[in-house]
Amino acid sequence: MMDIGFLKTLSEARGVSGNEGEVRDHLARTLRGVVDELITDTIGNLIAVRRGTGESPLRVMVAAHMDEVGLMITAADANGYLRFQPVGGIDARVLPAKRVLVGKDAVPGIIGVKPVHLTEPSERRNVLKVDQLYIDIGAKSKDEALGIAPLGEFATFDTPFQYLQGASIEGDEPRGRISGKCFDDRAGCFILHNLLQKQYPFDLYGVFTVQEEVGLRGARVAAFGIDPDLAFVLEGTVCDDSPKEDDVSPTTTLGLGAAISIADASVIADRRLVDLLIETATEEGIPYQIKQPMVGGTDAGAIHLQREGIPSVPVAVPSRYLHSPESVIDLLDLQHTIRLVGAALERLPAVWGSRGGVA
Repeated sequence: MMDIGFLKTLSEARGVSGNEGEVRDHLARTLRGVVDELITDTIGNLIAVRRGTGESPLRVMVAAHMDEVGLMITAADANGYLRFQPVGGIDARVLPAKRVLVGKDAVPGIIGVKPVHLTEPSERRNVLKVDQLYIDIGAKSKDEALGIAPLGEFATFDTPFQYLQGASIEGDEPRGRISGKCFDDRAGCFILHNLLQKQYPFDLYGVFTVQEEVGLRGARVAAFGIDPDLAFVLEGTVCDDSPKEDDVSPTTTLGLGAAISIADASVIADRRLVDLLIETATEEGIPYQIKQPMVGGTDAGAIHLQREGIPSVPVAVPSRYLHSPESVIDLLDLQHTIRLVGAALERLPAVWGSRGGVA
């Protein structure tokens, strides 16, 4: 049974790239006593090692990134307004008038913009640039603002987790849709956390990575250190199933199951692992979909290039409004992704022999 309350905890935790400690603490606290080893490496990745039964010599890495897109304070002006720059890929269109939490003390703030009454028609037709925006924390001077939020402090979106119309978490199969912050990639962290509750025929290295949103940095370090035989990467991915004028396939669709990636901008997935996932889903009756190729990028892009090459495949939960203050996912997609990856891991020793090849 999925503990959706823990997903809420992960979603509301604050962890902009380079500042993932709060997320890491939640994960470590709940995995202590479940896994055999918990390691925080030098860059901040949390590596949870679940020793296998000894039936298979494989060393398997499953990764999900802890970090979220957010903001970094870069300046303050004489009136106490904070200036900022995005950390990770954020579209400036989603920023005006959003609530944020600033610094380690989570000081409330609002992203301010010139009121409509004072703008010219030509201004209202243009997308505001980040350097036209500021954060108002109620400070009255530059010194006061920087005393509360020194340069380099992070700001996160102030977004509560909530159940949408018709959502139900009763029983063994939660249904419906939920909204919240950074399901990219707290959904993946939640899935990995669930997978680590079980023992597999091989040693499983569950890696909660850092700094994915700014260049896949943590995954690169972890994969080099672990040197796994293969890797699965768990993600929250683009879902663009809203109405369109052109009849084109969406990247993914909410409610159709786990999204298996064949190729994105960072990696061409190992076809053997793609086939394993598709065959597992078909034989187990688990809904799945193929993510539209060449869209986005994941930690697999860094992992598959380490050492002599590490066969890798991304699997994701579709998420509407990715990299914005609030996203929407379907609870069945979440559950189907847990089932699919878990079943594929169980089948892995029968189809994968020694390093780099099938049995």
